[in-house]
Amino acid sequence: MLRGTCNRSRSPVDGSILVAPGLDAGLYDAIVTARAVVCSSGGLTGHMQSLCRGRGIPVLRVGQADLADLVGEVTLDLESQSVVIGSGARAGASRSWAESPSADDLGSACAVIADLEDIHTINACGPPAQRVDCFFVREEFLCLAAALHPLDSLAGGPGDIAAYGQCVAERLCTYAGALLPGQRLVLRLLDLRSDHAADITGLAPVGAEPNPELGLHGARWLLGSTAYRDALHAMLGTLRGRLGEDTGHVHLSVPFLTDEREFIQLRAHLEVPRDVPLSAFIETPAAVHATPAICAAGASELFVGTKDLVQFYLAADRTNHLVADSYQTRHPAVLDALCRVVEAARAACTPVRVYVLGADLAHYLEHLATPDGYMMCTAELQQVLLQGQPCHQAHGGVPG
Repeated sequence: MLRGTCNRSRSPVDGSILVAPGLDAGLYDAIVTARAVVCSSGGLTGHMQSLCRGRGIPVLRVGQADLADLVGEVTLDLESQSVVIGSGARAGASRSWAESPSADDLGSACAVIADLEDIHTINACGPPAQRVDCFFVREEFLCLAAALHPLDSLAGGPGDIAAYGQCVAERLCTYAGALLPGQRLVLRLLDLRSDHAADITGLAPVGAEPNPELGLHGARWLLGSTAYRDALHAMLGTLRGRLGEDTGHVHLSVPFLTDEREFIQLRAHLEVPRDVPLSAFIETPAAVHATPAICAAGASELFVGTKDLVQFYLAADRTNHLVADSYQTRHPAVLDALCRVVEAARAACTPVRVYVLGADLAHYLEHLATPDGYMMCTAELQQVLLQGQPCHQAHGGVPG
């Protein structure tokens, strides 16, 4: 159980329980300081819900009508998924994870992070942290942590564009300074859907799209932006100046890719130097089909984004709690797609990693062709790394 005072202000209040109708990027600062979140909409693997999972912040969903009654101090019973209003409930120990696979089962692991604190969390796990050779961060999450507004900057003049790229690089240099020997960073290039962009944009116009999930974002948007190309080169130049030979510890990844033609076009459009590793994020059915060709086109490695892949294969919006029963991470079609990607990548000798929720790890280990490693959010990966370790080493939040 967790007890705390409700926070409806949308502003950071350390240790409070954030109460909001839904989660959006504008709530980032309030989310990362909360002990827990109570909301009435959104799916388990939506972007902000994923941020909560990564930070070990529980998310409890209640009916819209019940949301208004949550005031003052409340107690969240995570096991029964219920809320008690007032301070009368006794808050006991949080529910512990059931026995799960250990670090020895992971192969090489990749931690999906939101900010610098996540790197420290993983690397504080002691010897098991040596299993983690890669930290994967979305550029938009980096922007949220650094209070950057990318579309505003990219809509400005050359100075604004260069300053944005330099700010991203400075943040990456700070992250790189927290790495252990043998670890690296992978930056997933900017992938703001129109609805998310509107939440963190103050000046630049953002066109409304009827279906942002299937709209102008990822590789599609990057291919149309010369400003982002210039920002990327400012970023790479700053990295080279700051990190020198260690610049190779920072890799790039293409988001929301359809096929090898987009990969080739994007590398050319962004003028990515040949010595900069460029990987591909496989999260659409078309990219699954094109995996052999994407490998042949020179992808340095593959990252399989199961959260989006599930929603596209099963036509179940991952941000919509009304179709949560249809969003099945273990569906045969999904597992078949994952196996196809892994087998094609292994045949091409291209490293491949599969994103997995903690609850699915044992199932994926049993039913998937063996990838080179798995990607997990920080809190869930921490739990796996600490399986079998002395209890005094375990720390951090409760898995959401």
